[in-house]
Amino acid sequence: MGGGGLIWFLVFGALIVIPFWRLLPQYRIPSWVALVAVIPLGALILLWVMAFRDKLEGGA
Repeated sequence: MGGGGLIWFLVFGALIVIPFWRLLPQYRIPSWVALVAVIPLGALILLWVMAFRDKLEGGA
């Protein structure tokens, strides 16, 4: 009965990583960085970086 948890982890991971994989290149961040989103704190950090990317680069 131990295999069900791994399947759900993979499904949940794919549901989180795929949107980041598509969005990050628009913010000039390599797509492979989306793999950090598997960790919930990593997803939160990526959202903050995407939201404030212009502020980090000194833009308006």
